[in-house]
Amino acid sequence: MSTVVVFIDRLNDGGAEVAETGLSKSSRELLTLARGVGEPVAAVAGALSDVVRRELGEYGVQRVLHSEQAELGDYLVVPKAEFLAEAAKAVSATVVLTENSSEAKEIAARAALLLEAGVISDVIGLTPELQAEKSVLAGSYLVSVGVSSAGSVFAVKGNILEALPTENPAVPEVQELSVEFSAAARGARIVQRTARAASSRPELTEARIVVAGGRGLNGDFAPVEALADALGAAVGASRAATDAGWIDHSLQVGQTGKTVSPQLYISVGISGAIQQKAGMQTSKLIVAVNKDPESPVFEIADLGIVGDLFSVLPQAVEEIKRRRS
Repeated sequence: MSTVVVFIDRLNDGGAEVAETGLSKSSRELLTLARGVGEPVAAVAGALSDVVRRELGEYGVQRVLHSEQAELGDYLVVPKAEFLAEAAKAVSATVVLTENSSEAKEIAARAALLLEAGVISDVIGLTPELQAEKSVLAGSYLVSVGVSSAGSVFAVKGNILEALPTENPAVPEVQELSVEFSAAARGARIVQRTARAASSRPELTEARIVVAGGRGLNGDFAPVEALADALGAAVGASRAATDAGWIDHSLQVGQTGKTVSPQLYISVGISGAIQQKAGMQTSKLIVAVNKDPESPVFEIADLGIVGDLFSVLPQAVEEIKRRRS
């Protein structure tokens, strides 16, 4: 059985350890996927609390490679990639899994270079034979791809499977891994950070439901936010909306933004141009609300509503609240 190293990043955007919180949803999904293709080993960068160690065991991890070296928190992605590569070498792993965020994809690519392995990003499915399914050409096609090298690194989208604990949990063995970082890893340093405002909504790339708004909102995201809160969903946006300054760029979905793969994606006032399509094509169910019946978004939607979003969305919110009460 192949050894599969799963990268667990316990360092948040501000560089501080995520102390007593459990594993993220995407990490649990990665560990579940790893069990389907081999024996999972966790490479944990940052704090390893008893809560996380126990949860790793519940998801089938018997061995943990761990480091809290200062470089992992004080520098950019290069030290994380070097730590991940060293972890893979330490256990002779032929498969490495990471999340699919922009940072994680760069870590995956750099680690693959150090391991002389092939790398595939935007993965939405992985067979035991290591054939990955992904979308290409801005979401126009779904393809099955593999690598010809001995090692493989996969950056995996969230929500591609249900995270399930193992029936036989164990207490994993923890090994401290000290990495001799390269000069490149010490060549850049973050000197100032601005913490992102806390939100009760789920993280965009991990959310099971996403409500995204575009140019049709004309700057008023209140209907989108109301529907998202009623559904317990994340809020997303098109590039047109973020470029106009209506909403933060961190919520942009699309070819130049974040890619999402939720169970339900609700597109509101978005034309559905190819750039937007690339970011949400792999959603399980796509619902589109647009007053233009000729809008390209209806070509990929499973359910389309032709109407004024400022009328449709409040009605949907009221109906959701009525049924829940």
